[in-house]
Amino acid sequence: MSNRNKDNGDYVKYQHVERLGSDEVGGIMIGEVYVFPKIDGTNAHAWWDGEQMHYGSRTRELSLDKDNAGFMQEMSECKELNALCMSVPGAHVFGEWLVPHSLKTYRADAWRKLYIFDIVEKKEDECAMHWHYDDLKALCDEHDVEYIPPIRIIQNPTVDNLMKVLEQNQYLVQDGEGNGEGIVCKNYSFVNKYGRQTWAKIVTSEFKEKHHKEMGAPKTLGTKMVEQEMVERYVTAAEVQKAIAKIRLERDGWNSKCIPQLLQTVYHDLVQENIWDACKRWKQPTINFKNLNRFCVMKIKEISGELF
Repeated sequence: MSNRNKDNGDYVKYQHVERLGSDEVGGIMIGEVYVFPKIDGTNAHAWWDGEQMHYGSRTRELSLDKDNAGFMQEMSECKELNALCMSVPGAHVFGEWLVPHSLKTYRADAWRKLYIFDIVEKKEDECAMHWHYDDLKALCDEHDVEYIPPIRIIQNPTVDNLMKVLEQNQYLVQDGEGNGEGIVCKNYSFVNKYGRQTWAKIVTSEFKEKHHKEMGAPKTLGTKMVEQEMVERYVTAAEVQKAIAKIRLERDGWNSKCIPQLLQTVYHDLVQENIWDACKRWKQPTINFKNLNRFCVMKIKEISGELF
């Protein structure tokens, strides 16, 4: 499979990790579930095509003049990562490049490192196959490359089981600085009803509350429109700040011309990533998308008013 074409239509992107409870991950808790810490960096990607190394972000292939927070610059000189990729030509190695985003409480020695969380093999006209953690661990250990270990392995976990793990997640976090961003649940035998191998996530409530403190306490109204409730639930400060950080990297800075892209990006992600969960949560509601967009814009301005 060739990945030299930088057209996004050909680029191998990492899958969206669905919120637990979404239709996309119905049934994922049946069987053996590996629960991993979710860390708050930027999605990174490396692979060997049989002739040369390639590096990418979540959505595009990188070059030295269009890098992603210095990921390609540093990893192109990392002999261990490159050797790992060359040992499995065609496989896509995904990880989190830990650079500052929303969560700033990681240990000083944790920053500017790649933490591998998935190795994916994708063939033409076939669903992507994710390596089992045991195989990923063995390869990373062989090449002395960092990877994210599971916090727990649970058979048929309940929500209460997962909430306890969520409270115990202090992976890479400084002592006394609370918990991490959240957890990711992987069931390697699970395939959803659409035929895709998909993972589930839970975001730490403490992580959300941290941003509520920064932006002020949310107001409670007697009656709310469903579009307003959707925006309040899904358009978090963390999501907006991540979108801002990505746009800054893409444009090498920020100016007023970036604002339309920010509004479009957050609204696009709101609809694309959360509509199924919203349909289930509010029992197939009638959604006025113009109102949804208005509430979304208002929330972005509330969170990042200094940019407007």
